[in-house]
Amino acid sequence: MKDENVDRPQAMKIRKDIQEAMTFSLPNKKFCEKEIDLVEIDIGLDNLGWNFQNFRILNLTDIHLGQWINPQYLNDLVDYVNTLNVDMITLTGDYVSYVIDGYEISLEESFSKLKAKYGKFGVLGNHDHWMNPDKIREIFKNSEIVDLSNDVYTLEKDGDFLNICGVDSSTVCADNLDNVLAKMREDTPSILLAHEPDFAKESSKTRKFDLQISGHSHGGQFIIPKFETTPFRGPDSRRYPVGLYKVRGMTQYTSKGLGTNSFRIRINCKPEITIITLKTNKKQKIEIK
Repeated sequence: MKDENVDRPQAMKIRKDIQEAMTFSLPNKKFCEKEIDLVEIDIGLDNLGWNFQNFRILNLTDIHLGQWINPQYLNDLVDYVNTLNVDMITLTGDYVSYVIDGYEISLEESFSKLKAKYGKFGVLGNHDHWMNPDKIREIFKNSEIVDLSNDVYTLEKDGDFLNICGVDSSTVCADNLDNVLAKMREDTPSILLAHEPDFAKESSKTRKFDLQISGHSHGGQFIIPKFETTPFRGPDSRRYPVGLYKVRGMTQYTSKGLGTNSFRIRINCKPEITIITLKTNKKQKIEIK
C-alpha cells in the first residue's frame, strides 16, 4: 500500500495540454439518452436475504470530466439517472483526467444532485489520485457520498444485511484489502467496488465477495462487433476488460464507463450506465397448510 507519493505518468504535462487543447478546439458533447448504453443485468447472490430481492444498484464510472464529458453533459446525465428509480448508486473512480482545477464545483454540484433511497457510495480511481485525492474526497463528503476506499458499509433492510465494500486504486498501490476483510460482517452477501477490474484476481481469492463492480478500461473505447470484447487492454484491465465474468465463483462486472481518456473517440462502444438488479439464490419456503 502506498498513498503519499503517488506515481504519476511522466507524460502528465503533455496529456494535460492535449486535454486542454481538445476542450477548446472540439465542440462540446451534448447529453443524449439514445447515445447511452443502459445495461441492465440480474446478478444472483448466495444468502441474499429476501428483503434485498430486486434491489437495484446503478453504477457510474470513468466520467473523466473535462474530456468527452463537460459540466453541462454531466448535469443532464444526472437528471436522467434520477429518473431511473434505483435503490443505490455506486461510483467506481476516475471522475477527472489530467485537469481538476475549474471542474471541482461542477463535479460537486452534479454529485450532490444524485438521489438514491439507500445512499451513494464511491471509491477513487488512478486519475483521481494523480490529480488530487483529497479534493475528490472533499467532494464526496460535501455530496453525501460514502467514501468506501478500503472500507465497508453494511446495509440493513428489515433484518437482512448486505456488505458494500470498496478498495482504493490498485494502480497507485493504495488498495488495502486486509482492512476491508477485517471490517466485513461475517456470513453476509458482499459487493466490492474496485476501480480496476483485474483486482478481481486478488479479491476472488478471499472467497468473501459475491460481486465486484469495476470500470477503468472504458471498454477499450472499441468493441469488436459480434465478439463483444476489445483488443485494447491497458494495465489492470487485461484479464476482464468489458462485461461479465466469473472469477473463482465471484461475479466480476466491468463497465465501459462514461468518458474517455486521451482521445475523444468511441467505436461500437457507447458510454455506459449500469443497473444491477440483485436476485437471491435462496429457495423460497412455501408453507403448506
